[in-house]
Amino acid sequence: MTDKAADRHGQEQRWRDLAEKALGNEVQDGRADPATRRWTICQRIDDPDVERARAQISEDLARGATGLALIFDGAPNAFGYGLPGTAQALERVLDGVPLDKVYLRLDVHPASRAMADWLVTLLSGGKVDPSRLNLSFGIDPAATFAGTGRLRMTIEALQASMPQSLAHFFAMDVPGILLEADGRVLNNAGASEAQELGAMLASAAAHLRLFQEARQALVYAAPHIGFALGVDDDARLSAAKIKALRRLWQRVQEGFAIPPARASVHAETSVRFMDRHDLAGNVARNAAACLGAAAGGADSIAVLPHTIAHGLPEGDARRVARNIQFLVAQEDTTIGDVDALIDSLCEQAWAEFQRIEQEGGILPSLKAGHIQARVRASGEERRKSLAANRVSSAASGGTVPTLPAERHPAPTDGVVFCEALLPLRLDDPVGVGQ
Repeated sequence: MTDKAADRHGQEQRWRDLAEKALGNEVQDGRADPATRRWTICQRIDDPDVERARAQISEDLARGATGLALIFDGAPNAFGYGLPGTAQALERVLDGVPLDKVYLRLDVHPASRAMADWLVTLLSGGKVDPSRLNLSFGIDPAATFAGTGRLRMTIEALQASMPQSLAHFFAMDVPGILLEADGRVLNNAGASEAQELGAMLASAAAHLRLFQEARQALVYAAPHIGFALGVDDDARLSAAKIKALRRLWQRVQEGFAIPPARASVHAETSVRFMDRHDLAGNVARNAAACLGAAAGGADSIAVLPHTIAHGLPEGDARRVARNIQFLVAQEDTTIGDVDALIDSLCEQAWAEFQRIEQEGGILPSLKAGHIQARVRASGEERRKSLAANRVSSAASGGTVPTLPAERHPAPTDGVVFCEALLPLRLDDPVGVGQ
């Protein structure tokens, strides 16, 4: 066995040891030492049945989760499921949640702007001190456009209306992340790390320009821009990507002549490495991805349930996703020297950012299909690499348990259209949620 093969074999065995621990529940839910948690443990809430979702929230919070990611029907990251996109569903699912103690994020969605209004209305009627909240409103028109292939208004109308909306939010002194640069759509579609980072920079730069249009001081506005990205099972590369993002965001802010604010980063394990026939391997890959996110210094991490390629995950799969974070929190998350890798990613990502800017910015580039063409080529390269290098595994036997839920097709209404970047699985050309 070559040194490279031996290293890979050792890494695979370590991942599978972590998988066995999580599947065997050796770390009992809620018993991990809180002092070991260095990031927000965020659980995915995407069940179309609101009452089941409420029960899941209660379980997750009771067992140690410190954050909730609400995924609504029609969102690029819903994979065909998601909470009902109504104000009533939002109010019901949050009833009884201690919002002053829990990180809450509304994942990017075509109706994110309306949902932000609903949430503000809901909060304004309560007794929660806004200064104690930790929120992300998940507004990113570019991620919505890329993930759904459509916008409900023209790019020009969107850019004209956003400044007024932003001014409205600032007048209410809404805390947390208002606009997000979300790279997960590109990641799940097969983008390279540099492509994902470059697109996120282009989105964040567009957000800063919107703040300028709203006549908001950028030094105060920049901290209200956040980032969401995907992390893969190459822990070292995932850690380097997060560190590179923080360095690149500092460079963008310097270009706008403002003192750099630290990037707020949410990391989610990628759906693209999920193998329908290797569930234990999925847990192991999730553990490696989570380790990379932790080593990179992510502020919050969400782990996708390992059965997500089969349908809407049930309670045990969600428990395993939660336990993985407890396990990783007790591991040494030091990755080692990644400076050279960070430098390389920064150089490639900055080139991609400049390319997108030359194409007119993130929305015009998506409309013209430039970004999609590059991501599609990257995805095909990843497929070829996977076929050549992935360690084969036995197919999972028996029926995989999932929750009863109807998968919804993506909405098709809109006035501006582009090629949608759909999530894929690198082991299966059919992809996810197709």
